[in-house]
Order: sequence, then structure tokens, then C-alpha cells
Amino acid sequence: MKTVVKLNKWANAHTSFAIDALRIATGLFLVYKGIQFATQTQYLVDVLGPMGRSLGASLILVHYVAMSHLFGGLLIALGLLTRISLLAQLPILIGAVIVNFVGVMDVGNLLQALLVLTSALFFVFYGSGKHSMDYSLKMNV
Repeated sequence: MKTVVKLNKWANAHTSFAIDALRIATGLFLVYKGIQFATQTQYLVDVLGPMGRSLGASLILVHYVAMSHLFGGLLIALGLLTRISLLAQLPILIGAVIVNFVGVMDVGNLLQALLVLTSALFFVFYGSGKHSMDYSLKMNV
């Protein structure tokens, strides 16, 4: 707990609108990908095909990914429970990077996955920042 408090104090002292814009952009990108996966489930099932999963497991995974991106991305964009939301996203983002090496290599998808993974890892340590709902709620309590 002390580590989180120290990280929050450091982040609040070193905050800027650019970092908050990056957090919001990361969250909105995850929402976009969640909508994309929810509307194009067959694409995600095809991408997961080389991993040897059954159709039932693939559909469960597809729905987990879509809902996690939708709700987690919204929380990240708002700056509410950012670290927890990003920790739930990390297995998905690591899986997105791995899928590019197991299946067909798509450089565009690999770069997207790496950028979002890097951003997610940064915000797991940095937190939501000073311009977030977490900070506003903390100040109003």
C-alpha cells in the first residue's frame, strides 16, 4: 500500500496534460477495439484459430476480450480504477503480441499491440494522474 501511495504522490507531482491525453487515448483505443471485436467475432475466432482452441473456448475468450476492452477502456479513459483496469488488460495485450508470432504475422497489429502494451505498463506504475476521476474523488472525500 505504501508503494501505491508513493507512486501516486510522484505521479501527481509530475503530471501533465500530455500524459493524461495518452491515458485517455489508450482507453478510447481499447473501447474502439472492444467494439470492433464485439461486431466482428468471426475475425477474432479466426485469429485465435492457430492456437488450437475449441470453438466454445474461442467464443468465451472473444466475449471476455470484447467486454474487458469496452468496460476497462472506458474506466481507463475516465481515470477511474486505472491500475486495476489495466492489470485486467495485460493478459489480453500480451496475448495480442503472442498471437502475431504464433499465427500470421501482421506488422500493423503487432505495432498496435506493442504500443498499447507499453502504454498500459506505464500507467500501471504511473496511475491515473492528476486529471482523473480517481484524483477528483480522492480530493472530494
